[in-house]
Amino acid sequence: MATNQECANVFSQIADLLEITGANGFKVNAYRKAARSCENESRDLGQLARESPTELRKVEGIGESTAAKIVELETIGKVAELEALRSKVPPGLPVLLTLQGVGPKSVKLLWDSAKVTNIDDLRAAIASGALLTVERMGEKTIANLRDAVAAHDAAGAGPVRYRLGEAIPVAESMLKILRAAHGTVRVAFAGSARRGRETVGDLDLLVSSEDPAAAKAAFLNCAGIGKVLAQGDTKCAVQLATGIQVDLRIVKDNAFGAALMYFTGSVDHNIFLRERAIARGMRLNEYGLFRVPKENSEGADLSLVAAETEESIYRALELPYCPPELREMHCSDLTKPSPTLIELADIKAELHSHTTASDGDMSIIELASLAKARGFHTVAVTDHSRASAQANGLSVERLLKHIDAIREAEAKLGGIRILAGSEVDIMADGRLDYEDDVLAKLDVVVASPHTALKQAPQAATDRLLRAIRHPLVHILGHPTGRIIQGREGLAPDMELLCRTAKECGTAMEINCHWSRLDLRDQHVRIAVASGCMIAIDCDIHSLGDADNLRYGIATARRGGLTAAGCVNTLSAANLHEWLFSKRSSLRS
Repeated sequence: MATNQECANVFSQIADLLEITGANGFKVNAYRKAARSCENESRDLGQLARESPTELRKVEGIGESTAAKIVELETIGKVAELEALRSKVPPGLPVLLTLQGVGPKSVKLLWDSAKVTNIDDLRAAIASGALLTVERMGEKTIANLRDAVAAHDAAGAGPVRYRLGEAIPVAESMLKILRAAHGTVRVAFAGSARRGRETVGDLDLLVSSEDPAAAKAAFLNCAGIGKVLAQGDTKCAVQLATGIQVDLRIVKDNAFGAALMYFTGSVDHNIFLRERAIARGMRLNEYGLFRVPKENSEGADLSLVAAETEESIYRALELPYCPPELREMHCSDLTKPSPTLIELADIKAELHSHTTASDGDMSIIELASLAKARGFHTVAVTDHSRASAQANGLSVERLLKHIDAIREAEAKLGGIRILAGSEVDIMADGRLDYEDDVLAKLDVVVASPHTALKQAPQAATDRLLRAIRHPLVHILGHPTGRIIQGREGLAPDMELLCRTAKECGTAMEINCHWSRLDLRDQHVRIAVASGCMIAIDCDIHSLGDADNLRYGIATARRGGLTAAGCVNTLSAANLHEWLFSKRSSLRS
């Protein structure tokens, strides 16, 4: 089965190999655009290829040729053009693309000018000094290649990407130092981290300062820097000891918005904005939006139209403001006002959390006090069910005593509703881990898959549908069970799951932990389109887990979710009415 990511990988590899072999740049860019379209598409491309291949042509960025290749990948398991391109280059050459800072142009140069065909060749060429005779290969470039080879040898092959929850704290800790530097006016992180992608390749920081030298010094003196890659008056780059590269741009404050827009991306978004500017007689770059002089104004300077804020640039281009998380959506949608996306402050309840009764670190009172301090009106205690023995899951007897303890804690603490719930395992065949008479005693049931996470798509779909349709299940927890960079998890028919969840009044969960983000952004788009409710939960096990809410919100925003579509934003009365409705429907 061809997943969206597999389709994207195929097109990225074709683009890389075309560029290495000297193909037309337009053809290369078409495949790169197709790769990005596959990554961002919410529908299952493999399923479309099987059931209605003509629908593939309706995906922006997918043409007749690329649609045929998706069908080919789905039906045969490989793509002939990719295989043909691989046969044209030495087998070790594409591996060079996994090196930090090495792209197709560099690989082509190494191959053409230094006869480098693999990592060993590159290592030898560096050691012998042969690269010094290659055009555009200075000592600094060669030193960077040497470091990239060393990092490859230490970490193994494969491009390194960092999960959002690993990258953003690094960015914010460095921004804190920059903010305190003399002369700093504004700071921000940009790039894929600002767009809320689940993984990032590097970090882009921006600072506007009245004392650029002080900003530069503050950046270069941040803790944890393993190597300084570049240091200029307006741009610096470092590699941290952890391996992640961080780039800093120092800009004038009156151009901060233009720089923030440019370095946030995405590539397609920036191209669309630049082309729109050109069509209106303007020019857009990282320094601002400028009016181009008329033909009879020879020698006239470009006049600045907007630069200080992103909003001013969108207005000048006659576009509604586009939130960063939506800047990977289809460009045809950019002329329409974006929905008012959900925000961190909209969340008023946590409906998935664990205590020391199973595998959590906090007592019921400690957990509820944390939620109360955050201004929540409700917290649900949902310790693991008995099948999760590795997580100290509760037997029926322990669960019943736990319910009593939750009621006592609620009465003792006051000022917040503490719901008695459970994260109940969905067994491989769709049965729930507790019988209905036990489930009926709970205020909230989060049903989650924890085992058999390599089931075939149809089996996974049937399994999760059974849980969604169960009248005592409120929330389908982390529906695929995936771990980012760890395991793929289940691949069910998400459109069918979301339609059924809408019919049954069951919420689909975005698990906020940065190692999960499950539902993922593509699935959130499907859920939003279907009209089913979404729960955004931190799956709290320890104190710091509550801070992961921001990553779930970022994922929700990437999927176009508004506050009205999330159960955690409901008032206390409306939330409890929704929770109770499952119980009342069973009794009626």
